[in-house]
Amino acid sequence: MVKNYFFLSIAIVVAAVILGFSAIVATQPKASVLVRGLAQREVDANLAIWRMSYSLGSNELAALQSEINTKNAVITEFLLAHGLSSDDFSVLPASITNTSLDMYSDKSRISYTFIATATTLVRTSKIKELQAAFKDSQTLISSGIAIQQDFDNKINYEFTALNEIKPAMIEEATKNAREVAVKFAKDSNSQVGKIKNASQGVFSIENASGGLEDKKRVRVVTQIEYFLK
Repeated sequence: MVKNYFFLSIAIVVAAVILGFSAIVATQPKASVLVRGLAQREVDANLAIWRMSYSLGSNELAALQSEINTKNAVITEFLLAHGLSSDDFSVLPASITNTSLDMYSDKSRISYTFIATATTLVRTSKIKELQAAFKDSQTLISSGIAIQQDFDNKINYEFTALNEIKPAMIEEATKNAREVAVKFAKDSNSQVGKIKNASQGVFSIENASGGLEDKKRVRVVTQIEYFLK
């Protein structure tokens, strides 16, 4: 009986040692490496927006409205002649200011009682046609239309087809990240294991360079942590 208790005690001690060692191994942190992978592409903008604004004045509202209608018709004909369709642009309501109501203005220097700013908003995927129209917009001066050339009236370009290239770019960035991890593991006499954590990163779309606003650079950086073994 005493002998049986002795062997039972030995077995309990051995089991405790094995369990303790297993717990230590299980709780030891596994080595890992955190790497980043880059993917970027240069793409053509597929949407262009242009605010064609001009100003004019009159002392009579009816005369002002008539002139706005005439000039807007000229702009419409101009855009259609450059290959755009009526679906590519819309004529916005004119903004009219009554200068006689401005108590701070110098009445002696006011030429017109009413000042209007009229705008035709172009929003189109026909990039080349719009660029040609923009280049020729000064020909409208002969019709008494001076299209404003300030910051608000330049062409703005956008790229809206991100979802079409996103999967391939994520795959490329992930592949790039793994190549970096493999190189690190090789240099440290290790091997790359499974993914521990991963972050896709945020896509950014910027102008490819100054003066090339119709070219966009799409960029994404993934962050992946791999186990090392």
